[in-house]
Amino acid sequence: MARYLGPTCRQCRREGMKLMLKGTRCETAKCSIERRERSMAPGMHGWRRGRHSEHGVRLREKQKVKRYYGLLEKQFMSFFREAVRKKGNTGRTLLELLERRLDNVVYKLNFAPSRKAARQLIAHGHIYLNGRRVDVADITVKIGDKITLKNSDRSRKAVKAQLEANPNYQVQGWLQLDPSKPAATVVSLPTREDVQLAVEEQLVVEFCSR
Repeated sequence: MARYLGPTCRQCRREGMKLMLKGTRCETAKCSIERRERSMAPGMHGWRRGRHSEHGVRLREKQKVKRYYGLLEKQFMSFFREAVRKKGNTGRTLLELLERRLDNVVYKLNFAPSRKAARQLIAHGHIYLNGRRVDVADITVKIGDKITLKNSDRSRKAVKAQLEANPNYQVQGWLQLDPSKPAATVVSLPTREDVQLAVEEQLVVEFCSR
């Protein structure tokens, strides 16, 4: 009987790459992609995939972005339309906007082990933005925004446990973290180099612009 890997692991295996949908687990030996590569027979037939059409290739890149950030189609297209309205490269702008989603920021601060867990923290009222309680995960943060926790032992205990579980975690330069509180500030905007996803964003733009 095939071993059940869970929906997120199956998505990674289908894409043939890590989507980091299970947070820090994806960096360990338990990752299904790592296990597959260790057990895969050598040679060109170890992993075969059918040939995609141009439409299929573009669709796959778009789906990759959606799954990575945990977005529904309507949410994704809302960010895409916003990226189109801004000056500059639409693909890069799209990814930079998605990086600024509050749930992604909470995850990138290591307050939660995955983006899904970060959304739960926000939905349950544990996260404050500029001193105000928020429960919407797709808020776009800006320079100067401060992310803090609800003033309760339960909120601090959960986040501090996550921080202590990953003491060597490196927060990206556009975020400034004070782990003693814990609290953080957005000190700059993310760039394409901060996006830890191997995706051809121009193909995403071409698919969504058709």
